[in-house]
Amino acid sequence: MSNFYMKTLYLALLFTPALCLSAGKPAQVTAQQFVNLQQGDAVFPGFRRAHAKGICISGEFHSNGQLAGYSKASLFNEGVTPFIGRLSIAGNNPTAPDLKSPVRSMALSFAISHTEQWRLAMNTPPVMAVADPHTFYQQIQAVQAGPAAIQQFLSEHPEASEFRAWAAQYQATGSFAAETYHSINAFYLVNSNGEQQAVRWAMQPTVAVPASALDGNDALQTEIASRIAGAPVVFNWVFTLAEPADDEDNPTKAWPENRRQVTAGQLILTGTTAQLEGDCHAINFDPLVLPSGIAATRDPILRARSAAYVESYRRRAKEQLDGALEGSNND
Repeated sequence: MSNFYMKTLYLALLFTPALCLSAGKPAQVTAQQFVNLQQGDAVFPGFRRAHAKGICISGEFHSNGQLAGYSKASLFNEGVTPFIGRLSIAGNNPTAPDLKSPVRSMALSFAISHTEQWRLAMNTPPVMAVADPHTFYQQIQAVQAGPAAIQQFLSEHPEASEFRAWAAQYQATGSFAAETYHSINAFYLVNSNGEQQAVRWAMQPTVAVPASALDGNDALQTEIASRIAGAPVVFNWVFTLAEPADDEDNPTKAWPENRRQVTAGQLILTGTTAQLEGDCHAINFDPLVLPSGIAATRDPILRARSAAYVESYRRRAKEQLDGALEGSNND
């Protein structure tokens, strides 16, 4: 194990585990409780507690400069920035069948400078079913209890109406390359004058792939690796700009379709690597790792996601470090 990787694992252990996910709510849930629920009784040491199965990707973002006036982040200046990323499915099992998961995800890490990074974690749903961490915890409990429990839960939460409408019409595609990946939560673009613009974004595919073409336990991973080996996979990075009437702190509500959209450029995927062999496995794709020019909203779900990512990372880093030290003792 490299010194860099050992250092990464060690630093992960320094994160405090006592993270509260719902300050100010009638009932609170800690990051530990949240991750305990996600991992359940089956622990897969060294893997993420959610989205455990994935594949590393690499490539470049080609910015067209259209967002440079909205954000001072150098990523949006006209030019090219490399990235490391990950495509994954939901769930805590790193050996789960690719086609069984209802949610697919894309995560990206941009090293913008020696001191700044930007981590992005996106999913196929455009909105959340609930707006606060405690209720989200209850939603996961309902999911684990079975179809009847989750249907009852959703029927008791009118704020889930837009999520339910999306889920009713969503059709999984036959490739990671053909999905749309949403930020779900809103962020602020901040320009050199300190002016803020609330935005959400989506990685929009440039190909269509029918689901019927897939087969096998690792169908999505096999398909995307083969596709990228043949030619780069391209997504358009599209930002939706909020207006004053839009609530940037509520992830259950989509913004009207007539809101202005700006295509910032293209994300070009040029390589894949098995996650245990690639650089993405050691990265915590915490959505609150932000560069200058990007700021978080007050969305409580966004902070809950960050806290859970940290706790999951702390656990798997400790497991990996313990394994490395045990291996060294046996040499």
